[in-house]
Amino acid sequence: MNLRCLTCPALLRQGAFVLCGLLTLTTLGVRAGEVDSERLLALRKEAVAHEHGEGVAKDPARAVQLYCEGARAGDAEAQFSLGWMYANGRGLERNDAFAAYFFDLAAKQGHPQSQKMKRFVGEPTAEIPQCMRPAFPGDDGHDFTVPSSEFQKQVIGLVNHLAPEYGVSPRLALAVIRTESNFNPAALSNKNAQGLMQLIPDTSARFNVKKPFDPEQNLRGGLAYLRWLLAYFEGDVSLVAAAYNAGEGAVNRYRGIPPYAETRGYVKRIISLFKREEHPYDSTVTAPSPELPRIRLLTKGS
Repeated sequence: MNLRCLTCPALLRQGAFVLCGLLTLTTLGVRAGEVDSERLLALRKEAVAHEHGEGVAKDPARAVQLYCEGARAGDAEAQFSLGWMYANGRGLERNDAFAAYFFDLAAKQGHPQSQKMKRFVGEPTAEIPQCMRPAFPGDDGHDFTVPSSEFQKQVIGLVNHLAPEYGVSPRLALAVIRTESNFNPAALSNKNAQGLMQLIPDTSARFNVKKPFDPEQNLRGGLAYLRWLLAYFEGDVSLVAAAYNAGEGAVNRYRGIPPYAETRGYVKRIISLFKREEHPYDSTVTAPSPELPRIRLLTKGS
């Protein structure tokens, strides 16, 4: 659903780009009906005021913070404004890759100025900018990730560093590692699943993992797959876990968690460690599963 701006400031930037256009509320798993459009408009107005010193002291850092809040909720105008600030080094260190990231988000929503600007800044970064990374709920205190060896400590540190880059909760990633390999980087299953996150060769190839027994490469491949699954199943952790174990095709085919004892036990294990049924997701990563409406209907009726 698209909501057209009711009142946009007639503010011309250098280069005659106008801050007015379509507002689409679907980024990072936030549904349009769940977002207060008036609040997004207010956020954007406040951000513009701080960016340009209109009625308040000029404060680019505050403007970025406000634009980021709107951008996370899917406001194409806020995404464009962040892209502009990165592209021109306005209150931020110039970063064309980050500029391209935000222009690309807005362009996918039909934002015309962003579509024009994309050609000037190159390819978008594969890294999620810090302000766009989802905030994960705090732990409940029963932390299963307390390291029992120096290597586990190193892996946990690496996961805490890498997982937010992929928009994945470190706790979810560690739940998968604990369940898959118990932190053994040389783990090899009878199905040829390899390394910390037990990537099968097809998954390694899919996510460009050349050395599956290299801890960092393996983690990046597993995190990329989790990011994709979270978008595909719109943050449903049980479905994501089932797909990680049995494949997304099996989840689609059975329209839910497949009736395999191993997979059902796996899902229970992941949920018991992660302790949450839902996870934030980036809807720009992939279209959702075409079976998701049927899965939800069947789940609701069961």
